[in-house]
Amino acid sequence: PRRTLPILHTNIYLFHLNTTKLSRSSMARVSLAILALVGATAPTAAAFQLPKLELGLPTFGAPAATDLENQLLAEVQAVDRLSNSEGIDRLVAQLESSGLGIERPAIAPEVYGQWRLVHTSSADTASPIQRKAVDATKYNIYQNIELDDSTLIVSQVVKFGPESQLKVDALASTFAYPLAELTERKSSTTLGLNILGVSLVGEEAKPDPNRPDSRIDFVFDSGSFNLRGATFPYPVPFRIPILRDVVKGWIDITYLSGRIRIARGNKGTTFVLLKEDSDQ
Repeated sequence: PRRTLPILHTNIYLFHLNTTKLSRSSMARVSLAILALVGATAPTAAAFQLPKLELGLPTFGAPAATDLENQLLAEVQAVDRLSNSEGIDRLVAQLESSGLGIERPAIAPEVYGQWRLVHTSSADTASPIQRKAVDATKYNIYQNIELDDSTLIVSQVVKFGPESQLKVDALASTFAYPLAELTERKSSTTLGLNILGVSLVGEEAKPDPNRPDSRIDFVFDSGSFNLRGATFPYPVPFRIPILRDVVKGWIDITYLSGRIRIARGNKGTTFVLLKEDSDQ
């Protein structure tokens, strides 16, 4: 069309020069010829048709992460912290499989900070001390994930009051902050007894390959009671060699957002935690 239009204009000009010599019928025939020529050479509407735009519209029907989180928190508030609940289990499973959580959660910036335990499944594999502390629902329990220089620390804190607490610190390891000491745990129990809980080991303890960077390995290192300024040691000597393997553990973070963390521990327990400001 770009080459034809100039020729067309020349032809029209020549036709115009000769119109004075043509009869009306001849001029009519010339006009029809010009219209036919213009129609054949001018761009059609199809030539200016815009390409179709494929708009990525949201799909409706599946609840958003915030809705599921709100439902989970409502269910959690309706029962005791240690109570088993089909509703909680269902919502936990929905969030875990939703694909809406933060990717690579164990090394995501959102994982660091103070997390308050709002629900845990009742597992017979937990240690007696752990079950006793968790069952005391009038006390707030926290699991803090923090960096001390380049060392990752996971702390379990039970708040008895404004000036009293139990704090147990564990050295932790992730892809971002590896710790050479944290090799694979070998023993499931302590000398065959459920003193410190029963852990998954071997093939059962392998991380899920479909959830990269979701595991935090740890080894308990120290603990103490602080009761209104008086400090007492935690009654487990974590650092003696005979216990060093059995005080190892891990948590798999199966869902993480800016306010909720769902984790499954090496003793088969599921935890639901709510993020809070560190000064609370």
